[in-house]
Amino acid sequence: MKSCVINTGYQSDTHRANVCDVGKKANSKDQTKNMRLIAVGRMKDQAEKALMGRYMKRLRPAFEIIELPDGRGTPVEIKRKEARAILAACPSHAYVIALDESGAHWHSVALAQTLQKWQEHGRLLCFVIGGAEGLDASIRQRADYCLSLGLLTWPHMLVRIMLVEQLYRAQTIIAGHPYHRA
Repeated sequence: MKSCVINTGYQSDTHRANVCDVGKKANSKDQTKNMRLIAVGRMKDQAEKALMGRYMKRLRPAFEIIELPDGRGTPVEIKRKEARAILAACPSHAYVIALDESGAHWHSVALAQTLQKWQEHGRLLCFVIGGAEGLDASIRQRADYCLSLGLLTWPHMLVRIMLVEQLYRAQTIIAGHPYHRA
């Protein structure tokens, strides 16, 4: 695991974010097609990490995770602080997909088709998962798309795993691989 300094706009204006690179390193030709997950909170459970890693190592191109610290304060302050950190981790040219309960609901084939279109644009795809208080309005405004994994409420660490599995599933659908059998 590597770490990098990201200007989050709170605490001492910088915070070490945990960066996990799993999977094949991108070469210069597919560097612009990388995907990134920016998530609030740290995945600590070893079983969750193992399951996450199981799918991440299969993703091509490389998939990067940036874990940001949980905000502190009132719910409004927490959302504002986390939003600043999330926005600081999203390059201005990135295509931002916010995971939010108000987002669109898709089936796996539709996600695969859309993921393929997004990747054809050649922009970095940044998937964003907020903290326990949810996403600040500024994140939804910055997002190019809002996606929901369903109407149920899920623990944020499970959302990470479900997202990575769905991205892997989408790639297998695009490739015609038999992983997706529905």
